[in-house]
Amino acid sequence: MREALVPLLSEHRATLEVIDIDSDRELDARWGDKIPVLLAGDRELCHYRLDRAILRALLAGALR
Repeated sequence: MREALVPLLSEHRATLEVIDIDSDRELDARWGDKIPVLLAGDRELCHYRLDRAILRALLAGALR
């Protein structure tokens, strides 16, 4: 997922924070079965595979 994200994020000068879910019990309990997961704040955008349409909508400001 990260490889697919980088070009889209760079187009919009957005950044990515990578967090090791396996190293945190609370995060692992919440997201462990959905790795990789892409969040915008506390909002889950997608998991397993990148949903480009949702990410593009978020980056364009269509999702709040």
